[in-house]
Amino acid sequence: MSDARATTRLSVFPLAGALLFPRMHLPLHLFEPRYRAMISDALVRDRRIGMIQPRGDGAHPTLFQIGCVGKIAQFEALDDGRYNVVLEGQSLFRIVRELDVTTAFRQVEAELLPVAAEPEVLSSVSRASLESESRRFADSQGYAVDWEAVARLDDESLVNGVAQIAPFDVAAKQALLESPTLEDRAEMLVQLMQFFGRHDGEDSVTLQ
Repeated sequence: MSDARATTRLSVFPLAGALLFPRMHLPLHLFEPRYRAMISDALVRDRRIGMIQPRGDGAHPTLFQIGCVGKIAQFEALDDGRYNVVLEGQSLFRIVRELDVTTAFRQVEAELLPVAAEPEVLSSVSRASLESESRRFADSQGYAVDWEAVARLDDESLVNGVAQIAPFDVAAKQALLESPTLEDRAEMLVQLMQFFGRHDGEDSVTLQ
């Protein structure tokens, strides 16, 4: 049997509000020199970086413990040195320790968390509740949504896609990322959308 607790070295990109899930995609535009260097380094190695949320502001913020490994599935190198990339989520990871490195970008020793071989499935009641609340939330926020396309999404793509784009704060986003099951994440999304829909004057949801 393989060791599920084996660790790996990861370059990490701390970005508030940006979630990546296994089997999902995340487009990024990289313009800061340190992150352009990170992408260049990843492209000549294993094309992997770790997406992680910072716990605060500043040049070297504390990081949350759980993030997601993304493999560079597409990239475009622009003439001025910037990159457009699309990451494909591979697995969640837990930071074991941050490494003392000379690179401009941060690196960690990380434990890769197991990934289910097949996407999880919601109960019909949970699916209906999430779609219904998503419609109400989108209407209240003035979002234009192709609901026919939404209806064709599998459960995992729907739940994780909403979690990625929802305008919640960092703590709420992290709680969604760390939800143990898809059912738990769907239930939390419904609760957050209901809460946010009652606080239209606020720019973000704060999860206590």
